[in-house]
Amino acid sequence: MNFGKAKKRETRILLILGLLVVLIFLFPFYIAIVQSFKTQLETAYNALALPGAFRLDNYYEAVEKISFSTSLKNSLIVTVTGVLLIVLCSSMSGYAIARNEGGYFKVLDRLFLSSIMVPFQVIMIPAYKLLKSLGLLNHLAGEIVMLVGISVAYSSFLYVGFVKSIPMELEDAARIDGCSRFQTFWVIVFPLLKPITATTAALHAMWLWNDFNISLIVLQKDAVRTLTIKQFYFFSEYASDYNMAFAAAMIGMIPILVTFLFLQKYLVSGITSGAVKG
Repeated sequence: MNFGKAKKRETRILLILGLLVVLIFLFPFYIAIVQSFKTQLETAYNALALPGAFRLDNYYEAVEKISFSTSLKNSLIVTVTGVLLIVLCSSMSGYAIARNEGGYFKVLDRLFLSSIMVPFQVIMIPAYKLLKSLGLLNHLAGEIVMLVGISVAYSSFLYVGFVKSIPMELEDAARIDGCSRFQTFWVIVFPLLKPITATTAALHAMWLWNDFNISLIVLQKDAVRTLTIKQFYFFSEYASDYNMAFAAAMIGMIPILVTFLFLQKYLVSGITSGAVKG
């Protein structure tokens, strides 16, 4: 009986701790949602209280000030194109490294792994000068090139582990049937990479959509700015409109939140079933 009571007490404590953790993680969302409906006067009076009325004025003004349709189009172009190129490049490089462990490919693998540890601030100025010399500043193409280049190393690392879990016998059978190495990869191997492909797409869709540092450096003209950069301009040296900034943030969060909910089932399975295998 004492053992049963102790177990119930432990379960109750764990449940309370779990609820506290959930509340801590949800608290920033509460702040963002509440502030997006408030006026500046209500925020100054009590930042944590609910608004007197749920007004949509902040949302209407935010949509107008950030040129929502243009910013959304830019964000979609950068995110969709970037994710497709990351999946394309990293799946092929990951496959090549996984199936050729010696020589040049071993050096490439170590180079990718070491590049993951290099902070963006180290390459920020050289990358800026390179894009300027290539005429890619203030172009979405320059933003995409930067994001894809930085992302390929980590994505390839994920693919390497997953490819190693695929039996070589499948590829041997395909080559016996007359498939080339290229055909074997796209017809036989790539369809089996669906879990890690979805994981890579979900992770990088969130990162590319929310990117700030690279976008701030590369996209300096108003016509090519993404939603993330547009939100930054609600803050100035002498004044900040937090309510409108939160409203813009909530609007910009919707597309990527829908994408995450659609792909979330692949995230854990993709990472645990393939990425940890060597």
